[in-house]
Amino acid sequence: MTPAARLAAAIDLLAAIEAAPQRPADAVANDFFRNRRYIGSGDRRAVSARAWSVIRTWRRLDWWLHGAGTPRLRVGASLLLEGWTFDGVQQAFSGGRYAPASLCADEAERLRVLEGRTLEHPDMPLAARLEMPDWLLPQLAERFRDRLEPEARALLAEAPLDLRVNTLKTTREAAQAALAAEGITAEPTPLSPWGLRVSGRLPVTTGPAFRDGLVEIQDEGSQIVALMADARPGMRVADWCAGAGGKTLALAACMQNRGHIVACDVNVRRLDAAVRRLRRAGVHNVERHLTEAGDRWVKRRAGSFDRVLVDAPCTGTGTWRRNPDARLRLTEADLRELTAKQASILDAAAPLCRPGGRLVYATCSLLPAENETQVNAFLTRRPDFRRLPATAVWAGAPPGDDLHLTPARNGTDGFYCAVLERVA
Repeated sequence: MTPAARLAAAIDLLAAIEAAPQRPADAVANDFFRNRRYIGSGDRRAVSARAWSVIRTWRRLDWWLHGAGTPRLRVGASLLLEGWTFDGVQQAFSGGRYAPASLCADEAERLRVLEGRTLEHPDMPLAARLEMPDWLLPQLAERFRDRLEPEARALLAEAPLDLRVNTLKTTREAAQAALAAEGITAEPTPLSPWGLRVSGRLPVTTGPAFRDGLVEIQDEGSQIVALMADARPGMRVADWCAGAGGKTLALAACMQNRGHIVACDVNVRRLDAAVRRLRRAGVHNVERHLTEAGDRWVKRRAGSFDRVLVDAPCTGTGTWRRNPDARLRLTEADLRELTAKQASILDAAAPLCRPGGRLVYATCSLLPAENETQVNAFLTRRPDFRRLPATAVWAGAPPGDDLHLTPARNGTDGFYCAVLERVA
């Protein structure tokens, strides 16, 4: 594809994403490229990079465009604010074969004034500069106080590609060597004992190390949450919101395939998606359970689990590096709905925990309302649980009652984890 054709494709992709506001952008992009198989891998990367650059700078671009952006205007504005000349943008929007249509008079007038400007401006409101909804700024300011700006800036960057080494099949050193044989450079992560961080955006999933189950894609912070569960060989463990099984796989490795894990979820498709991953990893101590309304499974198994991991559905504010479009979709109503759901999930899962066992609550959110506020309310409702300091579970945890991981401080996605022990 020519550079102009790539721009046209990026505009079309942004239009498709904007037309499906309830769908994650990566899912829309997957469909977009699946329906355009003529776009080669190099062109896909270039088109995606341009579209995601616009998504990561959406609020700042719209500030310059006075809140009336279109995919064409946002792409044009992003080029100008990166240093392109207006003449260069006009040439790119040539209207030629496969190129974007020529700029109309209104588009040209609105874009011309951006020549020589940079992405940020002193008059830009803080929420726009930090690429977050206005209503969310006070909550993140409460969470981070004087560290708000560096933490929010870290969320604007691209996330690295982290892998978890499957210790059921190999060691970290051997997995690193296997990746190196594929031409993939990976270095040990600083926090997780199982983690490898890959340099660049490389096709890890097509190589033998991944296909043979030596590694799984998993952010280092997510690996640490699995570590905080402290699941040991021979234990009975419930992964209450298991999804497609990412943390289930890590728990199985911690348990050396001994004991029993029940991966629970309300979505049968997610549970079915875990089957292939479990098989590839060589995991055989996992049972899947579909949680449904009126299900008596919890009552029959009350008090029988040593560990209950609740990786609760949340706003995902800690994953904005990977999912920058999520910040554009998030609403106050979403947060209210999720906090109510989290409380309900905690209350539903707690009876599974035996006396002396642990309920581990985790989110990939940075918001106090979904994290410590949620746990404090649960402990008020359930005085038979007590909070364990994170450092009592993992010596590498930062000081404090609960575990807080952030991109700026830890280089991981944003994660929260509280460990609650049942005392009676």
